[in-house]
Amino acid sequence: MQNKYTDEELILHWPGFSNHYVEVNGISLHYVDGGSGPALVCLPGWPQTWYSYHNLAPALAQYFRVIVVDIRGMGSSATPPDGYDKKTMATDIYELIQQLGLEQVYLFGHDIGGMVAMSLAFNYPQVVAKLIVADGLHPSEGMMQMPLMPAADTFGDKIDTRRPYTWWMGFNQVKGLPEQLLEGRYRYLLDWLFHYVMVDDSRISDFEKEIYAAVYNQPERIRASNAWYQAFNQDIEDSKEYSRLSMPVLGIASNVSYGFYQFALPALAEQYELIHLADTGHYMFEENPEAVIEIIIKSLMNNKVE
Repeated sequence: MQNKYTDEELILHWPGFSNHYVEVNGISLHYVDGGSGPALVCLPGWPQTWYSYHNLAPALAQYFRVIVVDIRGMGSSATPPDGYDKKTMATDIYELIQQLGLEQVYLFGHDIGGMVAMSLAFNYPQVVAKLIVADGLHPSEGMMQMPLMPAADTFGDKIDTRRPYTWWMGFNQVKGLPEQLLEGRYRYLLDWLFHYVMVDDSRISDFEKEIYAAVYNQPERIRASNAWYQAFNQDIEDSKEYSRLSMPVLGIASNVSYGFYQFALPALAEQYELIHLADTGHYMFEENPEAVIEIIIKSLMNNKVE
């Protein structure tokens, strides 16, 4: 029986797109490619894969060449034992851009993908015409202030947007145990997480959840994706060497991240715009794709690159 969650089957849901596998920076990366026009490189976040752009990519491909990448440790990309600091992961994407023969790209990242995208902009600014980060900024020392315990009466079945408690930031630091607990059971985490951080989690289907469960049920994928979090201390050290970004930066913030974006984005970028999706949770591509598509097209069509 055909596995409906493979790259080969899933790409059939994206007309005009195709799968590709490439060797960069000593590892194999998977990406999908479709559309024509200026290149828009898209990086997904935890705990998803390239398929998380399925509500956006076909529409955006009418205006751009859309390239969605499984970052190191994600989807069908390699799961090496190390290299999960965001600078190394940014180099993966830079080398992919070079192999594709692209001089400059628009860069769009969500969650962990936003962290990698921002590292790419810091370390290889010459290839980034504009940076878009959706609920994912580069790791900073502010992370060290995240509470171990939730404040009283703030931790329910939905995230408290004023005092969010993101316990998985600590859980994902643990080596070995998450693989033992979650192997073959990742759907439990997905169901809980999407309900907790989305305003309306009915906007993500069982089919989508099963796609991600099929990937993260595997212990090597749990280990690799948790390594993104375990590298935060190194990322914070690296950030101390960076100057503010000079290219245009667009931040798209959910109901959870807007306050943090207001504080952090001015320190990270010389020229920026911040858009607040007030009634939308963290997984905005599923919950409010129409707004995200409109924002991206308006933003990028105003400073088109060839």
